[in-house]
Amino acid sequence: MFIISPVRSGSTLLRAMLNAHPDLHAPHELHVRRLRVEFDTSLAEKAMEALGHNKADLEHLLWDRVLHRELVRSGKRYIVEKTPANAFAYERLSTCWPDARFVFLLRHPASIASSWYEASPGKRTPDEAAADALRYMKAVQRARKALPGLTVRYEELTGEPERVGRAICDFLGVPWAPELLTYGTPDVVTKGLGDWKDKIRSGTVQRGRDLPRPDQIPDVLKDMCRTWKYLT
Repeated sequence: MFIISPVRSGSTLLRAMLNAHPDLHAPHELHVRRLRVEFDTSLAEKAMEALGHNKADLEHLLWDRVLHRELVRSGKRYIVEKTPANAFAYERLSTCWPDARFVFLLRHPASIASSWYEASPGKRTPDEAAADALRYMKAVQRARKALPGLTVRYEELTGEPERVGRAICDFLGVPWAPELLTYGTPDVVTKGLGDWKDKIRSGTVQRGRDLPRPDQIPDVLKDMCRTWKYLT
């Protein structure tokens, strides 16, 4: 299963919840799409071509092996991957794993932008945060249009975690597990591998921030707010 989401949309919370399920292993962000295969010599490339493999095929084999090994080590049945940048590679992910299931996690675009700015206020201005986060939102929307899957909203996940958790379990074909609501302290809370804020460390689902007022939404995000039905 892949969680396809923008940055700062609650994917670490969702992965922590799902990792508490006895059948689901949801490790930290794995960034497998960044693992590359290179041919050191033309002979190596010719040898792989003779077997019918190009670089993309070999990378898919590598990605699959990494996830499979992690899943076997966990002792669980299914693996969950939630790296936000996966939204930019949804076509390759669906090619590599044609049986994969996709959960699209949305959040109010202005809340995403605010959280992205607050994560590293010295790195980007609020306007730059909104523009950068919008790249992820557009990628997620492209994936939503191209792939079948389940759409989940962060505001509903934090407001009605049991209802949403049950819907996700139904979608994945696994039984409901109440452990999702009190997931405990995530094993990895490191910047760059997921969220590291106190809310995540609390070990229980907490309600998210209030939704922005219409006058608080940056102009650059208004179209996406309408697309995702946060603004009429």
